[in-house]
Amino acid sequence: MSDLRAALTAARAYRGAAQAALTDRLAASPIDNEQRAAHGFAWVATTVAALEATLAWCESGRDSNPLDAKIATLAFAEGVGQLTGGLPMGQNEIFRSPDLGLTVAARSLADACANLLGADHAATRAEVAAALAEGHWPSETLHDADLDAIRDQYRRFTDAAIIPHAHGWHLANDLIPDATVRAMAELGTFGVCIPGEYGGLGLGKLVMCIVTEELSRGWIGTGSLGTRSEIAGELIVLGGTDAQKAEWLPRIASGEILPTAVFTEPDVGSDLGSLQTKARLEGDCWIIDGAKNWITHAARSDLMTLLARTLPDAKGYAGLSMLLVPKPRGTGTDPFPAAGMTGSEIEVLGYRGMREYALQFDGMTAPADALLGDEEGQGFKQLMRTFEGARIQTAARAVGVARRALELGLDYALSRKQFGKAIVHFPRVSDKLAMSLVDFVMARELSYSAARAKDSGKRCDIEAGMAKLLGARAAWSNADAALQIHGGNGYALEYEISRILCDARILNIFEGAAEIQAQVIARGLVEGRN
Repeated sequence: MSDLRAALTAARAYRGAAQAALTDRLAASPIDNEQRAAHGFAWVATTVAALEATLAWCESGRDSNPLDAKIATLAFAEGVGQLTGGLPMGQNEIFRSPDLGLTVAARSLADACANLLGADHAATRAEVAAALAEGHWPSETLHDADLDAIRDQYRRFTDAAIIPHAHGWHLANDLIPDATVRAMAELGTFGVCIPGEYGGLGLGKLVMCIVTEELSRGWIGTGSLGTRSEIAGELIVLGGTDAQKAEWLPRIASGEILPTAVFTEPDVGSDLGSLQTKARLEGDCWIIDGAKNWITHAARSDLMTLLARTLPDAKGYAGLSMLLVPKPRGTGTDPFPAAGMTGSEIEVLGYRGMREYALQFDGMTAPADALLGDEEGQGFKQLMRTFEGARIQTAARAVGVARRALELGLDYALSRKQFGKAIVHFPRVSDKLAMSLVDFVMARELSYSAARAKDSGKRCDIEAGMAKLLGARAAWSNADAALQIHGGNGYALEYEISRILCDARILNIFEGAAEIQAQVIARGLVEGRN
């Protein structure tokens, strides 16, 4: 591992040079005018962080899995190769060293890693793919018997209760069945991070990652269902009154209450300071008027965490408040039975199981004690406290999707025969499988690293953004590679990989688009955390 440690030292130096160059540039120009340079630096920093996490994982191995070192070597060869040659920020956006005046720094990095970059890694890729074909996987133990047991429990549940049915649910655009939701609740899914005194498990974000990853491996919808409870639970734990905690947290943890996040509005997107939905207190209730868009699981939910403008004279974020708005659960024939609330479904390519809606509020009422923490004008700040956890969980969803894509690509490559042999034996196929495994491991370890930072009590908006940024790319890349392995069959709706591709695509958009994540990372590293 000494050569990889040396490569990491050189990569860190390159990251430092990139940060210094961006700092100089931003001294003369706003960051919004320098998005390519700033976001390129964010990708540089994310790549180096992923290499750090991957090497730490490899060096912490206590079971001497021979695959681990091979995966780490491929991760460094590709990671350093991208740092010196070109980092893909998107399908047609490649950040290259001259974009930040880093030609000399890139040359120094390449010289320091000449042996790594100059080696032919074809044999290593072939060995990794062959090991996969024989049923071998890299280490995934967290060196904690309880954590490993949780993973095993959720993996068995996913294999038995989700994977055999998920594609049929997707094709029919069905909601996740009530029986499956109840089974997830019995496992403790909705109370992972809710304190034990309120009926939750009182566990940390690393456990949340494991749970979400395994459920999302089966279907992103089941992995994402817990996100609704995670966001609502964290909002109430961190900002709720004692009465609100007692009222809502035990019911969320048990799965009796299914919450939904009601934040986004038409034509607003990430600019939450421009929200227009209004709420005013009249007598013993709040009156809500406005429109919301892209609201997940709105019909079957029982509680809305709703961001609204309650201080109309205050500009931007200062006028926003968070309301806990109870609502009757909808049915198939009457999805929105609450007075003053209507909705229409937004049909989507993937990410099904909960459904997406556009909502309209025309005089809908909420009780007077619905104001989170009984504090007006604090809604955006309250929501910001949940962004780290939500983005770490989204990264974990991406990891689960990335693994399922790899599993499907591998299974197909083993069973599909062309020219007298299984296609797994063709180098262009085995290369895809090997590098999909590398990307999966890097994304997994970066998500775990962010979760550990959160569990330590450290502010981790940058780490969470990095985990989501890389995880979303890995999920999409793995899904695309696996569909390519399937050939024409991958384009047929009957094959599961068609769903995985659709599900993977959303990960780069929701919970903060890739461009937003890159902006957060770059600004946070250059300007420092406030």
